[in-house]
Amino acid sequence: MSSTDQANVSTMPPGVTDPNYKPLPGRLGNLTAAQQEALDTLRRELQDEGHFVPKRMDDATLLRFLRARKFDVPKAKAMLISAEEWRKEFGIEDLMVNFKFVEKEEVDKYYPQYYHKTDKDGRPIYIERLGKLDIVALYRLTTQERQLKRFVLEYERFLEERLPASSKAIGHPVETSCTILDLQGVSITNFYRVKDYVFQTAKIGQDRYPECMGKFYIINAPWAFSTVTVSKIDILGANYRDKLLSQIPEENLPADLGGRCRCSGGCSLSDAGPWNPQQEDGEA
Repeated sequence: MSSTDQANVSTMPPGVTDPNYKPLPGRLGNLTAAQQEALDTLRRELQDEGHFVPKRMDDATLLRFLRARKFDVPKAKAMLISAEEWRKEFGIEDLMVNFKFVEKEEVDKYYPQYYHKTDKDGRPIYIERLGKLDIVALYRLTTQERQLKRFVLEYERFLEERLPASSKAIGHPVETSCTILDLQGVSITNFYRVKDYVFQTAKIGQDRYPECMGKFYIINAPWAFSTVTVSKIDILGANYRDKLLSQIPEENLPADLGGRCRCSGGCSLSDAGPWNPQQEDGEA
C-alpha cells in the first residue's frame, strides 16, 4: 500500500473543541484515501439504491458499519440494510414513542442495568449487575420480551441522546461506551435461566449497533474465568478497583463499585450524565 493510501485525507468532524483530540484510525478526521473512498462509495450506493436514511446514516454511522466489516463495502452495505430491515420488524419507531418500562424501579432491585455518568474519555458508563439477578422475582415483574424491548430502547437513547451530549461535554466525538459487568455472587443456575436474553442482547449489539464497545470490564469474575484473555475485554477478579479508577473518575464511579458517587435515590436509577443535566451532579 502506498504512502498516499496511508495518509489522512479526512477533515476533522464539526464541533470539536478539544485541542488534544486525535481521532482513532477509521474515524472522521483520520481516514486513509482507501477508507474515504469506501465511505463515499457506500453512501452513494445506498442513495442510488433507495436505502439511504439521512437521519440515521451520517458518515460516523456508515464508518461504524465499515469498520465492523474491515471496510469491505458490499459486506458493510449488506449489514446496514439487514439492520434497517430488523428495525422495521422489531418496530423501533413505535417502540421509541409508545414503549414505557414502567416496572424499571422494581426490576432494578433484581437485575440492575443502567447508564451512569462518563469515563475519562467521555464515554457513557453502562453498568450491569448480573450477580444480583433474582430470576424468579424478576419474571414476576416483567417478561423477557419486555426486557429486550427496554434494552433496544436504551441502545437507541444511547445513540440519539447519550453520545451527542457526551460528545458536546468533552469537546470531541464520543462513539462508544465503557461497560462494567459485575459477576459478584452470580449463580450458574440463574445465568443459565437468563442466558437466552443475554445472548440475544449480545447479538443485537454486535449485528445492529456495531462498533459501540469502547472499554469493557468484567469484574468479580470467578477464578477460572479471570484467567481467560478476551480481546477488548478486561476480565478482573475482586481486586478491580484500581483498574476501574484508571479509566473512570472516582466521583463518577458508584460507591458500591469502589468510587465516591452516591446519587440521591441510588446511582442505578439516577440516569446521571451529560444527557441528563439535572442529575449530573449526583452526590459524590
